[in-house]
Amino acid sequence: MSEAAERWEETYYTYKDYLETDEDYRAEIVDGQLYVMTPPSRYHQGIGRNLLVKLALFLEGKPAKVYPAPFGVRLFPKDDFSDDTYFEPDITVICDPSKLDDRGCKGPPDMIVEILSPSNPQNDTLVKFRKYLQAHVREYWIVDPGEKTVHACILDNNQYRVSVYNESQTAPVSVLPGCAIELKALFAD
Repeated sequence: MSEAAERWEETYYTYKDYLETDEDYRAEIVDGQLYVMTPPSRYHQGIGRNLLVKLALFLEGKPAKVYPAPFGVRLFPKDDFSDDTYFEPDITVICDPSKLDDRGCKGPPDMIVEILSPSNPQNDTLVKFRKYLQAHVREYWIVDPGEKTVHACILDNNQYRVSVYNESQTAPVSVLPGCAIELKALFAD
């Protein structure tokens, strides 16, 4: 995640608790622990914008939808909002419109993109990696602005098959057949 996340308090939180906070409050919940997010850098935002534009143009006129942060994802939704895991990925792609509600995505999206933060890369590479795999997110991209690489994690037999692409390559989007992202344009400032 591009935002530096810090543990807030030693309390067990649910999505219902999150809904009761201030609208401008940005945080994620992982196994009941609340992590407050700080604003991303300008370069981080630029990478997100570049990718969002490419995906949105490809999806124009198609039923799949793409959303930028802050867009709520409840990986393991419960009807009473007692979910203890809630994320706001940098970019989310949903191919099944029945997963959308007024609050975001209920259930695993088809694709999630997280842009690494230099202050907390292990959050995206370890914690979220495991949660997205557990939820069966079909494609998870970890974008590293420092290295100018994309780790494309594709779900295959309940495991992620990881392919690494650098800025001189084009990365295919497996959940969107025919879509490929030229990474030089992605990392352009």
